Amino acid sequence: MPELSQELTQFIPVIVALIVTGVFAGLLAGLLGVGGGIVIVPVLYFVFQGLGVDAASAMLVATGTSLATIIPTSISSIRAHHGKGNVDWPLLKRWAVFMILGVLIGSYLVTVVNGNFFSLLFGVLAVLVSLNMLLRANAAPLAQSLPGMFGQGIMGSLIGFFSVMCGIGGGTLGVPTLTSCNYPAHKAVGTAAAFGLLIALPGALMMLLQGSTPADAPAGTYGLVNLPGLIAIVPLTVFFAPIGASLGAKLNGAMLKKVFAVVLGITGVRMLIQVAMQ
Repeated sequence: MPELSQELTQFIPVIVALIVTGVFAGLLAGLLGVGGGIVIVPVLYFVFQGLGVDAASAMLVATGTSLATIIPTSISSIRAHHGKGNVDWPLLKRWAVFMILGVLIGSYLVTVVNGNFFSLLFGVLAVLVSLNMLLRANAAPLAQSLPGMFGQGIMGSLIGFFSVMCGIGGGTLGVPTLTSCNYPAHKAVGTAAAFGLLIALPGALMMLLQGSTPADAPAGTYGLVNLPGLIAIVPLTVFFAPIGASLGAKLNGAMLKKVFAVVLGITGVRMLIQVAMQ
């Protein structure tokens, strides 16, 4: 019994970390339309390593698990944003095929490329997007409107491609991409929440069914998705996503982008530090 109690005690920090992750991921999903991945990926990355998982394996499982958690979170967030009229359904229909194509290609790469590459990609991508939004917070948009259908197709494909490889929702790239084309900030956040579902659903399925479970993966991992992590995080993200959406509706567009940028920057730096220390 003492040994059992000691083993359970060792898992308490992990359980607490997953609970806190679920709360913040849900709030961010609703507030920023990011699906929570920018919080979930690095936390799971470090938590899994704390359980003795190799860094490369930890990143792959964190990516797959994050995408799985984004599915119900994004649905909850979409409902909240749709109720406020902030989801651009016509744009979503135009971009869907291109985005899913990018997701399928990116998902395949995750199943065959070393996980350390995705750790680096996540960190670099997050820092670059963060700096762009902070340094251009008051700058004029790069374009006065979205490009034609060909340009929008490229945008959708690239957002899906890079997002799925980092285990993040559509907001990380979708929000700055849309707002750089003079797109209203609140509608960009709501529409990006819908991007998250287009990215996470096929991406998670690919990693669940096609991914090879690493030999040192944490218990309960199938493909590249860890079910205990999924079960611990999802209920909290679904509950807190509408709360985040309500908070987001009360912020002005400039403030919303600043909050988004700061969170991204902190996350990216953490990941780059971890990669550099390996």
